[in-house]
Amino acid sequence: MTLIAHLSDPHFGTEQPAVMQALQTLLWQQAPHLLILSGDITQRARRSQFKHARAFVDSLNIPHRLVIPGNHDIPLFNLLARVLTPYRRHRHAFGQELEPVYRDDKTLAITVNTTRAYRHEDGEVSPAQIKRVCEQLQQASPQQLRLVITHQPVYVTEVRDESNLLHGYQAAVRAWAEAGADLILGGHIHLPFVMALHEKRPDIRHRIWAVQAGTAVSTRIRRNAGNSINLIRYQARQTPCMVERWDYTAAQQQFVQVSAEALTLEAA
Repeated sequence: MTLIAHLSDPHFGTEQPAVMQALQTLLWQQAPHLLILSGDITQRARRSQFKHARAFVDSLNIPHRLVIPGNHDIPLFNLLARVLTPYRRHRHAFGQELEPVYRDDKTLAITVNTTRAYRHEDGEVSPAQIKRVCEQLQQASPQQLRLVITHQPVYVTEVRDESNLLHGYQAAVRAWAEAGADLILGGHIHLPFVMALHEKRPDIRHRIWAVQAGTAVSTRIRRNAGNSINLIRYQARQTPCMVERWDYTAAQQQFVQVSAEALTLEAA
């Protein structure tokens, strides 16, 4: 059984110690082999915030990790750094590669850097990025779970979030579904959900899901969604992939499982 932890939007600088401790406990108990952190690691891209984020990620003792920047991980007020070296602090904390890829016998996870220094909050996926992801997906083995990770969402459930949709998402989702992607993981809007994109768009002929994570440890929660993470369990394409949502409860001071979606994947 493969177990993947999907966290997003911790916004270090606004982190809550009690929630961090509860999340650390949960992940020590569950022992995932891969951590996916889909952006907005910090609140204002400060050195100290990246340092605290890296220390927390290291403390989880997860063997493998994929970490991508979000729009908050680019300097906002230092315009010179934003233009000339927007990812310097992210790279110092989490490595030079902004679009890392993870592969093993059962998993292919491909990240996409959807941030742009010339955009404030919005994200964008380019034709070159879409093509690169397709080429990597087409190299997947029959038994691999195929994940694509962005920061901004490719689907939203509320009208007020439509402005946060990833620029270029329509072409990207169609192409990635055709190339064999199973799940597109994202964050940015702090609202967790799982949505079958093939049921929402008639132009998509292959099963593919959007899987959104809430904010992991930040005070910046939405009114209708608190701190949460996703755990993804996968065994084989012939059996459902399970996406579990775990929410933090202040009363118990721990993360508890609140839902589990069984996703029947497209046959290889």
